[in-house]
Amino acid sequence: MTQTAGSDSGARAPQYKMKVEKGITVTMRDGVRISLCVYRPDAEGRFPTLFAASPYQYEMDEVPAYPLFLWRETGPVEWYVGQGYCYVHADVRGSGRSEGEFSFMGRDEQEDYVELIAWIVKQAWCSGRVGGIGQSYYAMAQWLMASFNPPGLACIVPYDGLVDQYRCSNYHGGIFCSYRSIWYTTLRADNQQRPVSRQGRPPMRFDLAGALTEHMLDDEFWRERSPYWRLADIKVPVLSIGHWGKMGLHLRGNIVGYEELRAPKKLVVTGARNTFEAHKMFDQIEFHEKECLPFYDHYLKGIDNGFMDGAPVKLFVRGANIWREEKEWPLPRAKYVSYYLRKGPSGSVTSLNDGALSPEKPAANEAATSYSYPDWEWVNGVVANDPQGRPDPVRRVLTFTTAPMANDLEVTGPIVLKLFASSSTIDTQFIVKLSDQHPQDEAARKKSEQPVFTPVAKGWLKASHREKDLKHSTPLRPFYTHTNPQPLVPDKIYEFEIEVLPIAYVFKKGHRIRLEIANSDSTVTDGVFSHPYHPTQMGTDTIHHDGAHASHIIFPVVEA
Repeated sequence: MTQTAGSDSGARAPQYKMKVEKGITVTMRDGVRISLCVYRPDAEGRFPTLFAASPYQYEMDEVPAYPLFLWRETGPVEWYVGQGYCYVHADVRGSGRSEGEFSFMGRDEQEDYVELIAWIVKQAWCSGRVGGIGQSYYAMAQWLMASFNPPGLACIVPYDGLVDQYRCSNYHGGIFCSYRSIWYTTLRADNQQRPVSRQGRPPMRFDLAGALTEHMLDDEFWRERSPYWRLADIKVPVLSIGHWGKMGLHLRGNIVGYEELRAPKKLVVTGARNTFEAHKMFDQIEFHEKECLPFYDHYLKGIDNGFMDGAPVKLFVRGANIWREEKEWPLPRAKYVSYYLRKGPSGSVTSLNDGALSPEKPAANEAATSYSYPDWEWVNGVVANDPQGRPDPVRRVLTFTTAPMANDLEVTGPIVLKLFASSSTIDTQFIVKLSDQHPQDEAARKKSEQPVFTPVAKGWLKASHREKDLKHSTPLRPFYTHTNPQPLVPDKIYEFEIEVLPIAYVFKKGHRIRLEIANSDSTVTDGVFSHPYHPTQMGTDTIHHDGAHASHIIFPVVEA
């Protein structure tokens, strides 16, 4: 098979050649036959086994591990075999060469994981110890299989894996995201399309796109598929690896999963800025050798390598661009500092309002900020064009921007936006973004050219979904039920607490922190993780920032 990139750059030499056995079938409790590919050392003996399960078809493992193939998320299979591991890749039921009906991580699929692990540990080539491996779908499958604590499963490494299907992906803050329906259309095509004269699998009949729109609340459909509700059941050790740039999909899951686990655990959050960088990182042998292999060696081979003796948390701090180890998450030494939304202007950016963001509280009578929607200049979601016809993400949204930082400011940890707002309608949406606004030449500013900026964090909330789940909420992370939507009273002021995704970021001296607020987003800025603008979204929203309604964002500030 194609060896993963990075094989010739000093990685540990292989000890074994690889033997490949395709088309092995294992019969499940209901008679459905699951198809596997087994990669193992071409040698006598029993070896620990890495288990990966997905609908991405093991027959496609032959394609090169390039970001072009985003579903190629197995990691460097041949390299792991060379290090003395077997690797089992299963096509989940209803996908690839497996029988049955696909149900997107439904209970049947989850029980298949358990039965497949039981089959693996009985094989003559397996030492009896199994570890989970893989990115994204493979990672979500690991969280689920671990919640059953099946005999033989000794550890998991969910790389880039959410734990809450509703909140982390399909309905951010209760707002419908179109990603999963696009994903499923592509998945079905990939499973069925082949070159002329060759035939793919039978059609995948499950209507996931229909289920997405049918299950608009966090009902049993989502909870069955969300390991969040069973995290406390997991007993096996977990190495949770997330990426600051995966805001629309997996980041929240890796961090929340780590926070709520009671098992032995470690957290790594990398500086990958987007899906492609996260994918490429998982393709690199060097990453696995440094971050994953010691964990597997310890729990699957019993090697006393001291891996679990080190700090449990390892973060890439963006802005400073350094790795740092921490003893706890969130950081106990962080000081929570409020920055208040103010009238402005900041004089630093062209937007609907050019508001300010300040550590100083507003005056008692400070005027509110309103905007009406849809805006006549929006051309792709809430993105307008600048005078030259180029996309301008902030020209026609609300912004609140600080003065230039007098010194470097590190913000590391969870963030909460406390927003006082009213609407002329019975429902609205808040999509908020936090950005690092870079210094700009004064001449460029006078021409109304926009400053360069770096997206840092996002948050979402549908106003009608403001009912909190008090059991799962914390002062640092509001958690909403998403089961009991309530209309707004038009023009009544409400206080909304919005979870803004955690960060580890240094805003450098001379840079500014910018908060953006709109009722939607755009494929220009959010790609496949955007939220379609619905035709009922018509009205006027008002952000209040006077003394009695002091809207503010709370940052966990870490002293240098």
